Amino acid sequence: MLQGLRNDTARDEASFRVTNPDGAHALAVGIDAPLDVEIAGHVGYYCGGMNKWARIVIDGNAGPGVGENMMSGLIHVRGDASQCAGATAHGGLLLIDGNASARCGISMKGVDIVVKGDIGHLSGFMGQTGRLVAFGDAGEALGDSLYEARIYVRGKVESFGADCIEKELRDEHRAELFALLRQAGEAHRVDVSEFRRYGSARKLYNFHIDNTGAY
Repeated sequence: MLQGLRNDTARDEASFRVTNPDGAHALAVGIDAPLDVEIAGHVGYYCGGMNKWARIVIDGNAGPGVGENMMSGLIHVRGDASQCAGATAHGGLLLIDGNASARCGISMKGVDIVVKGDIGHLSGFMGQTGRLVAFGDAGEALGDSLYEARIYVRGKVESFGADCIEKELRDEHRAELFALLRQAGEAHRVDVSEFRRYGSARKLYNFHIDNTGAY
Protein backbone atom coordinates (compact mmCIF):
# COMPACT_ATOMS: atom_id res chain seq x y z
CA MET A 1 0.00 0.00 0.00
CA LEU A 2 1.38 3.40 -0.99
CA GLN A 3 0.41 6.51 0.88
CA GLY A 4 1.29 9.89 -0.67
CA LEU A 5 1.90 12.68 1.80
CA ARG A 6 2.56 16.22 0.64
CA ASN A 7 5.14 18.33 2.47
CA ASP A 8 5.03 22.14 2.36
CA THR A 9 8.80 22.56 2.23
CA ALA A 10 10.84 25.15 0.41
CA ARG A 11 11.56 22.67 -2.38
CA ASP A 12 7.95 21.46 -2.39
CA GLU A 13 9.10 17.86 -2.03
CA ALA A 14 6.72 14.93 -1.91
CA SER A 15 6.85 12.21 0.73
CA PHE A 16 5.59 8.67 0.34
CA ARG A 17 5.16 5.81 2.80
CA VAL A 18 5.00 2.24 1.53
CA THR A 19 3.26 -0.10 3.97
CA ASN A 20 3.15 -3.91 3.93
CA PRO A 21 5.88 -4.33 1.28
CA ASP A 22 6.04 -8.08 2.05
CA GLY A 23 9.50 -8.45 0.53
CA ALA A 24 8.44 -7.14 -2.88
CA HIS A 25 11.17 -6.65 -5.48
CA ALA A 26 12.26 -3.46 -7.26
CA LEU A 27 10.53 -1.01 -4.93
CA ALA A 28 11.41 2.69 -5.33
CA VAL A 29 13.52 1.99 -8.41
CA GLY A 30 14.55 4.69 -10.88
CA ILE A 31 13.44 7.71 -8.84
CA ASP A 32 14.72 10.91 -10.45
CA ALA A 33 13.36 13.55 -8.09
CA PRO A 34 14.05 14.83 -4.53
CA LEU A 35 11.43 12.61 -2.89
CA ASP A 36 11.27 11.15 0.60
CA VAL A 37 10.25 7.49 0.58
CA GLU A 38 9.77 5.40 3.71
CA ILE A 39 9.22 1.67 3.31
CA ALA A 40 7.74 0.11 6.44
CA GLY A 41 9.02 -3.44 6.27
CA HIS A 42 11.38 -5.83 4.51
CA VAL A 43 12.12 -5.51 0.79
CA GLY A 44 13.34 -7.91 -1.90
CA TYR A 45 15.73 -7.47 -4.80
CA TYR A 46 17.08 -4.15 -6.08
CA CYS A 47 15.24 -1.72 -3.83
CA GLY A 48 16.25 1.85 -4.62
CA GLY A 49 18.11 0.85 -7.77
CA MET A 50 19.28 3.73 -9.99
CA ASN A 51 18.22 6.22 -7.31
CA LYS A 52 18.85 9.86 -8.11
CA TRP A 53 18.11 12.63 -5.57
CA ALA A 54 15.67 10.66 -3.39
CA ARG A 55 15.96 9.85 0.30
CA ILE A 56 14.80 6.26 0.78
CA VAL A 57 14.47 4.72 4.24
CA ILE A 58 13.86 0.97 4.57
CA ASP A 59 12.53 0.07 8.00
CA GLY A 60 13.60 -3.57 7.74
CA ASN A 61 16.00 -5.82 5.86
CA ALA A 62 16.90 -5.52 2.18
CA GLY A 63 17.42 -8.27 -0.37
CA PRO A 64 20.23 -8.48 -2.97
CA GLY A 65 21.32 -5.38 -4.85
CA VAL A 66 19.87 -2.64 -2.67
CA GLY A 67 20.97 0.70 -4.14
CA GLU A 68 22.32 -0.97 -7.29
CA ASN A 69 23.64 1.66 -9.71
CA MET A 70 22.40 4.56 -7.56
CA MET A 71 23.62 7.96 -8.70
CA SER A 72 22.92 10.25 -5.74
CA GLY A 73 20.68 10.70 -2.74
CA LEU A 74 20.46 8.54 0.39
CA ILE A 75 19.34 4.97 0.95
CA HIS A 76 19.13 4.00 4.63
CA VAL A 77 18.57 0.35 5.52
CA ARG A 78 17.59 0.06 9.17
CA GLY A 79 18.26 -3.69 9.18
CA ASP A 80 20.59 -6.04 7.33
CA ALA A 81 21.37 -6.07 3.61
CA SER A 82 21.87 -9.12 1.44
CA GLN A 83 24.62 -9.55 -1.15
CA CYS A 84 25.79 -6.95 -3.68
CA ALA A 85 24.58 -3.91 -1.74
CA GLY A 86 25.48 -0.77 -3.66
CA ALA A 87 26.72 -2.70 -6.70
CA THR A 88 28.04 -0.44 -9.50
CA ALA A 89 26.73 2.64 -7.67
CA HIS A 90 28.10 5.98 -8.86
CA GLY A 91 27.21 8.36 -6.02
CA GLY A 92 25.15 9.15 -2.96
CA LEU A 93 25.25 7.45 0.44
CA LEU A 94 24.13 3.91 1.24
CA LEU A 95 23.78 3.52 5.01
CA ILE A 96 23.19 0.06 6.50
CA ASP A 97 22.50 -0.18 10.23
CA GLY A 98 23.07 -3.95 10.40
CA ASN A 99 25.32 -6.32 8.48
CA ALA A 100 25.91 -6.55 4.73
CA SER A 101 26.43 -9.88 3.02
CA ALA A 102 28.87 -10.89 0.27
CA ARG A 103 30.14 -8.50 -2.42
CA CYS A 104 29.07 -5.31 -0.73
CA GLY A 105 30.16 -2.44 -2.97
CA ILE A 106 31.08 -4.66 -5.93
CA SER A 107 32.34 -2.51 -8.81
CA MET A 108 31.46 0.67 -6.88
CA LYS A 109 32.06 3.79 -8.95
CA GLY A 110 31.85 6.71 -6.53
CA VAL A 111 29.23 5.77 -3.96
CA ASP A 112 29.85 6.02 -0.21
CA ILE A 113 28.75 2.93 1.72
CA VAL A 114 28.66 2.86 5.53
CA VAL A 115 27.86 -0.46 7.22
CA LYS A 116 27.48 -0.39 11.01
CA GLY A 117 27.99 -4.17 11.25
CA ASP A 118 30.07 -6.71 9.32
CA ILE A 119 30.60 -7.06 5.57
CA GLY A 120 30.81 -10.40 3.78
CA HIS A 121 33.37 -11.96 1.47
CA LEU A 122 34.58 -10.20 -1.67
CA SER A 123 33.31 -6.82 -0.45
CA GLY A 124 34.76 -3.98 -2.51
CA PHE A 125 35.50 -6.38 -5.40
CA MET A 126 36.71 -4.33 -8.38
CA GLY A 127 35.85 -1.13 -6.52
CA GLN A 128 36.82 1.81 -8.71
CA THR A 129 36.13 4.95 -6.66
CA GLY A 130 34.21 5.86 -3.52
CA ARG A 131 34.49 4.80 0.11
CA LEU A 132 33.37 1.61 1.85
CA VAL A 133 33.24 1.71 5.65
CA ALA A 134 32.55 -1.21 8.00
CA PHE A 135 32.23 -0.79 11.77
CA GLY A 136 32.58 -4.56 12.24
CA ASP A 137 34.60 -7.29 10.54
CA ALA A 138 35.23 -8.06 6.86
CA GLY A 139 35.07 -11.51 5.26
CA GLU A 140 37.43 -13.25 2.88
CA ALA A 141 39.06 -11.59 -0.16
CA LEU A 142 38.39 -7.99 0.85
CA GLY A 143 38.96 -5.56 -2.02
CA ASP A 144 39.81 -8.21 -4.60
CA SER A 145 41.06 -6.57 -7.84
CA LEU A 146 40.54 -3.14 -6.28
CA TYR A 147 41.18 0.04 -8.24
CA GLU A 148 41.05 3.36 -6.34
CA ALA A 149 38.12 2.89 -3.95
CA ARG A 150 39.07 3.33 -0.29
CA ILE A 151 38.03 0.80 2.32
CA TYR A 152 37.92 1.47 6.07
CA VAL A 153 37.34 -1.43 8.46
CA ARG A 154 37.12 -1.12 12.23
CA GLY A 155 37.21 -4.86 13.00
CA LYS A 156 39.32 -7.71 11.69
CA VAL A 157 39.76 -8.69 8.05
CA GLU A 158 39.64 -12.42 7.34
CA SER A 159 41.80 -12.16 4.21
CA PHE A 160 42.72 -9.81 1.38
CA GLY A 161 41.81 -10.26 -2.26
CA ALA A 162 44.25 -9.86 -5.12
CA ASP A 163 46.11 -6.54 -5.03
CA CYS A 164 44.46 -5.28 -1.82
CA ILE A 165 46.78 -4.17 0.97
CA GLU A 166 46.63 -2.24 4.22
CA LYS A 167 47.68 1.39 3.89
CA GLU A 168 48.63 4.09 6.35
CA LEU A 169 45.75 5.92 8.00
CA ARG A 170 46.99 9.50 7.75
CA ASP A 171 45.38 12.66 9.08
CA GLU A 172 43.78 13.38 5.72
CA HIS A 173 42.08 9.98 5.82
CA ARG A 174 40.91 10.51 9.41
CA ALA A 175 39.36 13.80 8.29
CA GLU A 176 37.73 12.12 5.29
CA LEU A 177 36.37 9.32 7.45
CA PHE A 178 35.09 11.73 10.11
CA ALA A 179 33.22 13.76 7.49
CA LEU A 180 31.68 10.60 6.10
CA LEU A 181 30.63 9.39 9.56
CA ARG A 182 29.15 12.80 10.29
CA GLN A 183 27.08 12.53 7.13
CA ALA A 184 25.89 9.14 8.39
CA GLY A 185 25.08 10.57 11.85
CA GLU A 186 27.83 8.60 13.60
CA ALA A 187 30.71 11.10 13.86
CA HIS A 188 30.80 11.38 17.66
CA ARG A 189 29.87 7.77 18.43
CA VAL A 190 32.86 6.09 16.80
CA ASP A 191 36.56 6.98 17.02
CA VAL A 192 38.03 7.20 13.51
CA SER A 193 41.43 6.12 14.87
CA GLU A 194 39.98 2.66 15.50
CA PHE A 195 39.71 2.04 11.75
CA ARG A 196 42.31 0.67 9.35
CA ARG A 197 42.58 1.75 5.74
CA TYR A 198 42.85 -0.62 2.79
CA GLY A 199 43.47 0.09 -0.87
CA SER A 200 45.02 -1.07 -4.10
CA ALA A 201 48.68 -2.04 -4.38
CA ARG A 202 48.35 -0.96 -8.05
CA LYS A 203 50.16 -4.03 -9.33
CA LEU A 204 47.33 -5.25 -11.57
CA TYR A 205 46.72 -2.03 -13.51
CA ASN A 206 48.89 -3.32 -16.34
CA PHE A 207 49.59 -6.92 -17.28
CA HIS A 208 52.86 -8.32 -15.98
CA ILE A 209 53.91 -11.92 -16.39
CA ASP A 210 54.93 -12.18 -12.71
CA ASN A 211 51.31 -11.46 -11.67
CA THR A 212 49.64 -13.97 -13.98
CA GLY A 213 48.27 -16.04 -11.12
CA ALA A 214 46.43 -13.03 -9.65
CA TYR A 215 44.42 -12.16 -12.75
